[in-house]
Amino acid sequence: MTTQDKLASQKIYLLPLTDDGAPNVPSSYIYLPPPTDPAYILRFEIGGTSSICREGSLWVNIPAPGKPFRRDQFQEIRLHPDFNGTLKIDIQIALAGAFAFYTTFTPLPNFSTSDVSPPKPTRTPTHYIDVSPKLTLGNSTLPLDALGIFSVVSKLMGSYPKDWERHLKGIGQRDYNMVHFTPLMERGDSNSPYSMYDQLKFDASCFPNGEQDVAAMIAKMEKEYGMLGMTDVVWNHTANNSKWLEEHPEAGYNIETAPWLESALELDNALLRFGNDLETYGLPNTLASHEDLNRVIAGVKEHVLESLKLWQYYVIDVKENARQAVEAWSEAKKSIPEGGFGHSDMRGLEGVKEWSLKQKADFLLENGFVGGNEMGSRFGRSIDADAGAALLAVLHGRFGSEQSEKDAALRTMTDILNELNEPFYKDYDSDVAVILQQLFDRLRYLRLDDDGPKLGAIGPDSAFIESYFTRLPSNATTKKHNPRSLALVNNGWIWAVNALKDHAGSDSRAYLRREVIVWSDCVKLRYGKSPEDNPFLWEFMAKYTRLMAKYFAGFRIDNCHSTPLVVAEYLLDQAREIRPNLAVFAELFTGSEEMDYVFVKRLGLSALIREAMQASSTAEVSRLVHMHGGIPIGSFEMNEISRKENTGFQANGINGAGAKKPEKVQLIQKSPLHALFMDCTHDNEVPTQKRDARDTLPNAALVNMCASATGSVMGYDEIYPKLLDIVHEKRQYTSVSSDSQVSIGGGANGIGGIKKLLNQLHTMMGKEGFDETFIHHEGEIITVHRVHPFSRKGYFAIAHTAFPGYGAGNGNLTPVHLSGTKAKLLGSWSLEVDVSERAKTDALANKNYLKGLPSTVSDIQGVTIDLKSDETVITIPSNFPPGSIALFETWTPAAEHSEGLDKFVTTGAREAFGDLDLVDLNFVLYRCEAEEHDFLGGNDGVYKIPNYGTLVYAGLQGWWSVLKDVIRNNDLGHPLCNHLRDGQWALDWIVSRLERMAKRESRPSLRKVAQWLGERFDAIRKLPSFLLPRYFALVIQTAYRASWDQGIQLMGENIRHGQDFLQSLAMVSIQQTGYVKSASLYPSKSVPCLAAGLPHFSSSWARCWGRDVFISLRGLYLATGRYDDAREHIKAFASVLKHGMIPNLLSDGKLPRYNSRDSIWFFLQNIQDFTNMVPGGLDILKERISRRFLPYDDTYFEFDDPRAYSKESTIEEIIQEALQRHASGLSFREANAGPGLDMQMKPEGFQIDIKVDWSTGLIFGGNQFNCGTWMDKMGESEKAGSKGVPGTPRDGAAIEITGLAYSTLTWVSQLYQDGKYQLDGIKTGGGQSISFEEWAKKIQQNFERCYYVPLDPKEDGNYDVNTAIVNRRGIYKDLYKSGKEYEDYQLRANFPIAMTVAPELFTPSKALHALELADSVLRGPTGMATLDPSDLNYRPYYNNSEDSTDFATSKGRNYHQGPEWLWPTGFFLRALLKFDLMRRKTKEERTEAFQQITRRLRGCKKAIQESPWAGLTELTNKNGEFCGDSSPTQAWSAGCIIDLFQDARESTMES
Repeated sequence: MTTQDKLASQKIYLLPLTDDGAPNVPSSYIYLPPPTDPAYILRFEIGGTSSICREGSLWVNIPAPGKPFRRDQFQEIRLHPDFNGTLKIDIQIALAGAFAFYTTFTPLPNFSTSDVSPPKPTRTPTHYIDVSPKLTLGNSTLPLDALGIFSVVSKLMGSYPKDWERHLKGIGQRDYNMVHFTPLMERGDSNSPYSMYDQLKFDASCFPNGEQDVAAMIAKMEKEYGMLGMTDVVWNHTANNSKWLEEHPEAGYNIETAPWLESALELDNALLRFGNDLETYGLPNTLASHEDLNRVIAGVKEHVLESLKLWQYYVIDVKENARQAVEAWSEAKKSIPEGGFGHSDMRGLEGVKEWSLKQKADFLLENGFVGGNEMGSRFGRSIDADAGAALLAVLHGRFGSEQSEKDAALRTMTDILNELNEPFYKDYDSDVAVILQQLFDRLRYLRLDDDGPKLGAIGPDSAFIESYFTRLPSNATTKKHNPRSLALVNNGWIWAVNALKDHAGSDSRAYLRREVIVWSDCVKLRYGKSPEDNPFLWEFMAKYTRLMAKYFAGFRIDNCHSTPLVVAEYLLDQAREIRPNLAVFAELFTGSEEMDYVFVKRLGLSALIREAMQASSTAEVSRLVHMHGGIPIGSFEMNEISRKENTGFQANGINGAGAKKPEKVQLIQKSPLHALFMDCTHDNEVPTQKRDARDTLPNAALVNMCASATGSVMGYDEIYPKLLDIVHEKRQYTSVSSDSQVSIGGGANGIGGIKKLLNQLHTMMGKEGFDETFIHHEGEIITVHRVHPFSRKGYFAIAHTAFPGYGAGNGNLTPVHLSGTKAKLLGSWSLEVDVSERAKTDALANKNYLKGLPSTVSDIQGVTIDLKSDETVITIPSNFPPGSIALFETWTPAAEHSEGLDKFVTTGAREAFGDLDLVDLNFVLYRCEAEEHDFLGGNDGVYKIPNYGTLVYAGLQGWWSVLKDVIRNNDLGHPLCNHLRDGQWALDWIVSRLERMAKRESRPSLRKVAQWLGERFDAIRKLPSFLLPRYFALVIQTAYRASWDQGIQLMGENIRHGQDFLQSLAMVSIQQTGYVKSASLYPSKSVPCLAAGLPHFSSSWARCWGRDVFISLRGLYLATGRYDDAREHIKAFASVLKHGMIPNLLSDGKLPRYNSRDSIWFFLQNIQDFTNMVPGGLDILKERISRRFLPYDDTYFEFDDPRAYSKESTIEEIIQEALQRHASGLSFREANAGPGLDMQMKPEGFQIDIKVDWSTGLIFGGNQFNCGTWMDKMGESEKAGSKGVPGTPRDGAAIEITGLAYSTLTWVSQLYQDGKYQLDGIKTGGGQSISFEEWAKKIQQNFERCYYVPLDPKEDGNYDVNTAIVNRRGIYKDLYKSGKEYEDYQLRANFPIAMTVAPELFTPSKALHALELADSVLRGPTGMATLDPSDLNYRPYYNNSEDSTDFATSKGRNYHQGPEWLWPTGFFLRALLKFDLMRRKTKEERTEAFQQITRRLRGCKKAIQESPWAGLTELTNKNGEFCGDSSPTQAWSAGCIIDLFQDARESTMES
């Protein structure tokens, strides 16, 4: 192996699965390229605890390299859950075809604290993976989009080999590369190629030596003419005279194998007899008018339908069934239905006696009906006599002995059965109406309509109807069979019906209703559902299919939409076993793109046949060319590619030892349905009939300019005057191309010379990947420009279409401006066709040969090309009539080396971004408007895109949030794309911003990034403007991915190897941490600090909040490995300790505000977390901190006072001071109290009082005029009278503070016992010494007594509960002894905080029940409702700007009275996981606990993926509804979810 081979990257196609196991790909269509050598990888990516991972397995039937494919052989790959990770399963793709996968798993039960019945194992639907075939011709690969296919009706090719080789050579001369043959097998009586007499014998009239001749022909085609072979496969039917049907009538639908067709056969026979007896009935044999037709249809009604009495197939025989029911009743035989008679029983069922007649009939329909919906024999429907007897027993009681009783019962039952029959008679009447209408429509078309065949007189040679049945002849062979098996249903089709339904099946009455447009020469084949249902037929057709695959590189599945999918799958498996790289095409008339996808996915169809001649106008042609032309010019590179370590489990290959290849990972994208786009097919009208004969040339040019497989048909290039009747046509083909050398250019007798050039261009563009196009429609003219996405070389076509009435003008095409592009004329031509009646008559008069109309392709002079410095202008001449085309070669000088340009702009980023630190990345990736203004000053902010708006960030995330959707949707019309095409301002701005950042901060790493971006932008500046969006996106995507990857690499191992969701959360730490001039952690030193959220809390005093920092810190800093940032924030807030509290508003330490009672406890919890999570973390306790205020002194002074920072304390001493001050009690008025500090606060609110109740150990604080916990919304509305009245004062002992305090006390107590902390306790305000352990025990001993509200009111005496106030039971109070007692009992999402940090305080069963209740009552899609919806104060819609008279909501006073906040979700899920795991004993049970959590993260995962801010919002309104006043990305929202993952990691390590 060479060094280059060793370094070659492994190509990976990434297939993410959703939580329910479905492919996360639009339309679920997974289309993969042809197999490669070595094999590429399909990687399944599954969330580590997705629902399907619960006792889950992935089942895949993709074979390992070298192994054969077996549809029913699935490899099981067990799914091993991993909450923190993503499962990656690698499957090698070494074979083309249609493959399948599904998952089996045990569904996750609903969360419950009680025992629930375990769900039964289940499986997902089967999903499909299509791998394109790899076609080869000669020594080169022939992509599907490079195919130029030529159809021939085989029976018209003449004698073999002379005529065949002549025609094949002529086709090859025109540079088609595949020939499609209609079926080559022996034909039936009708002579139709599609009515095959013997599927295993080639037509001897074409191939005297049978298979030997076919083999020789195919070999010569490939070697000498450069063409592959393709043929139709016909699986639905066989010729009506196929000899093998006589041996095997079970292969068809007859009234023995399909008894429900008996009525249809009776009707068919009767109609045939009626047609023979028209004169007997005085009816005309020849239909000359609609009056004649109406008379005949009336005759059908009278002489056929009335005499047949077909209603007997629908209804119950009333007389006989009534008699049997009465007889059973008289003999005391009765069958009481399960469940009796509704709500009654058999004792005195008076209610049943009062039933209406319909109720009685419905009872028998539901409980005694026999026969169902099938149309069986006459009176095949009945009722169970015993069920009827049971009903009679209720209505008439027990039978005595009198005949009169029987008579009465018989009358009763007769009435009931007549009622029961009523809907069946209606069905019959409806079907009769349909039968008559279908007969009328078909007879009118066949006998009267101008566009019909006008068959003439009805008689022996022209039957009254097209028979729906083939009657097998009576002979020695058929006499062995039941006579009922000898009439076989003919095949046909029905307009606009379900393609998956068998219209000869038991659930269809289509043959009775005469809805089938039947092919009387074709018997419909009856496969059943598996080979066991019809062994001969399945094997016979499998042999036929294998024979076809032996010689032909492609199949066209005839009548595919009517082929049972299970049959097509089986037969294609047989074919692919012979020829793995089989191209499969089909026409589908399903009427639904969704249904088309079903066939394509399951059968692995290479392309669907589409036809340009279906279009009836130039506009419609333009639409079709748009559909099949390729992607727009300048399209985005939609393959998000990355290189990473191979982490997938290789399921069907061998993981070798040694170095692993770098990976090139490509996310599987949405794929359209691929097309074989024909200029005309063999079964549709030609341009002379449907348009204008001159359109032959422009139509062909437009089709061949498309980025799809294309095709044509013999006679199109030759300009045959009309569609060939492939059934009755006997003349042989002629073509000038078959009899002379074909050269590129004009000439007489067709367009072969131009087709040669078009085919050459189409094949070359398909092979080389010219897949970008621009299509323009202007009046009668369509232009198509098709280019290569990298070299930017292309071909441009102008086509003047020809439809009736277009005349001879030049179409008035506006001069074409090709921006930044040069062009060279390849040629321009015009087609003229003699369409005179004489010319048509002469062409059609030849009895032996098919002739084209006289025609000439002439060169057109006068096309001008004006080459300018920045564009090319093309102008057509005045002589450019309909039927004209012009072809040009184009190139873009500025992009001549764009293949190297693509490589240049997407490389070097890892090196350029590799020196960035986390603060650098904040500059590079993020920075909202306020941060930019703050840091750079002046008018600098984020970028504004005209007609779109302002980006959310100045950094790369701001651009990427817009671009990711633009790229995904290939939205070249987006305002950003328009802006880039208009000018290069965005490029200049991005580089200039980073250069200024680098210069201002002296950060060489930023300069390096600016240089990389500048060089890439400089490289694309010279490109034509229409290419700028694509290349701009490539640069930004590359830079964004490099900076993102660098950020992840700078974090901890758990983040580096975590799932995408965890990494997205972790990046919020970079998003929220950075420099701003107006905010820091210190008054005289600028350091990066954590913003509470963006953009609302991004600068100045609003940026850094003590509470927010320490709710966020464990997740954003400790769990991500950002230990230095954590340490810096702890030290900074420790330095401003005062009153035993840390400030909520830090204000750089200049003007700290001490009004939050909970912040200190989150702070102390974070120090505890730091010591536990950071290696050597206990050392922080000894770090010395300069104090902003004097220890144990409440004196306030300014930050520049000499006393400021004059004293030092260790972190340990600061912890002790906080605990001691709380133990002693706090009572102070805020410094600088008054409107200048808080203009909303009433004077009483500035008073801060905190104390410990030493009888319980609980810490109390606050009053009704302030709000000292996180629910801190102060009323502001003078209009509503709420100014100065807190929405949620939460005074008293808040449950989360109690839990946090207990956690801190137990921690320091243990530190003391371990010799890591100097003091063992504190002194109360009364001077009593109490140890930390004693204090903690007081809390623990009293906690549930004070907070728990028991489920059973009888237990209230064991707790401190006011029964009269209780709203919900089985909960933990939010507060204890607050100023308004009812607020104690409100259910809020605060108790899980205490559960998380202090689980010892809770009885596990009680805790789990409370969590279950919160799960159902409070949890929203992403956040937790801040108040129980059953509470009278519940107001879930927050609008801060509302200034109404509503006391509850005005000025947003309901901020915490119902809206759903996201950060409590983290604590709730942590508590749920913690307590759920306590009861889980086995590995499987623990997995379920993690999966319950995963299920509850769906909303957050979706939210962060979709948010342009790349974060989780602060809050939502009810049920996750958008809240306009929410900060769109909030530090603690992300941090608390990271905490959850950290807990999961720790619990996994413990277990």
